[in-house]
Amino acid sequence: MLVLGIESSCDETGIALYDTQRGLLAHALHSQVKMHAEYGGVVPELASRDHIRRALPLTNKVLADANAKLSDIEAIAYTQGPGLAGALLVGASIAEALAFALNVPTLGVHHLEGHLLSPLLEDNPPAFPFVALLVSGGHTQLMRVSGIGDYELLGDTLDDAAGEAFDKTAKLLGLDYPGGAALSKLAGQGKPHFKLPRPMLKSGDLNFSFSGLKTAVLTLVKKHQPPGEQMPEQTRADIAYAFQEAIVEVLTAKCASALKQTGLKSLIVSGGVGANRQLRESMNQTAAKQGWNVAYPRLEFCTDNGAMIAFAGAMRMKHTQAGDHAFTIKARWDLAELTVPE
Repeated sequence: MLVLGIESSCDETGIALYDTQRGLLAHALHSQVKMHAEYGGVVPELASRDHIRRALPLTNKVLADANAKLSDIEAIAYTQGPGLAGALLVGASIAEALAFALNVPTLGVHHLEGHLLSPLLEDNPPAFPFVALLVSGGHTQLMRVSGIGDYELLGDTLDDAAGEAFDKTAKLLGLDYPGGAALSKLAGQGKPHFKLPRPMLKSGDLNFSFSGLKTAVLTLVKKHQPPGEQMPEQTRADIAYAFQEAIVEVLTAKCASALKQTGLKSLIVSGGVGANRQLRESMNQTAAKQGWNVAYPRLEFCTDNGAMIAFAGAMRMKHTQAGDHAFTIKARWDLAELTVPE
């Protein structure tokens, strides 16, 4: 089955073609980062309009790259939620219109399920069951994954997600949007001069909390920011280093605890923060010491993309029939609400 995947949940338009026999055939992505940078964050109305401009040209590009025709598409998967309502509506309406014209079935995909399954696109995918760390701007969750749709929440963030904490801390340090990547780059120049708290490291559960860490950074900034002057660049780098070290230590320790509690030996790390080099190094070192395996999606699939939506849709699409193409989107959608496909 040849599945077209459409991702439009936020500020990236992703299109991909996945074949259940041949694997991923082609994918393309347009990021709106430059457009939103002028405003210091994502502007939902601008995001929606840009998805409208980009979706069909990207679809044509993907079809050409895969040497396929529009009529070859046998099903369409699209991000149904969670995300920005207007952006989701663009992807859903384009998917349903195309499906109506082609008389093929559609399937609305949970954005986080796409991220969770994205490491399975790699050449040596992990086998079920495994523990998954979903770590992004909006989510920091630990899940036990026993199969497609069979997910058990083990731990969740009580306030800021890790990616959100990265972005807010970057803003405190005067870094431009998008802040998370800029902070990680700055941390690479830092030295272990400051010590920040490790929130909930010894809480005894698998939950996370990063808002207090952000407050601790604010205290450091106020202490080392000369009135009316810019903070010395090395001091900024040292604070960024300390912040990243704290986040990485907590995430690594919680993952190790989740594997110990479940008795599993396999971990996947996905989502935007999963691209962080320091996090990957820490996970790899801990896995080698403790005897478990860790897998990641390739870097280009850590951020939002159409490939993960096409793949997740393909895994669920086998028994889906073409409907009347009425649709809804879910700006908020709990991953635990998903069910195992029949």
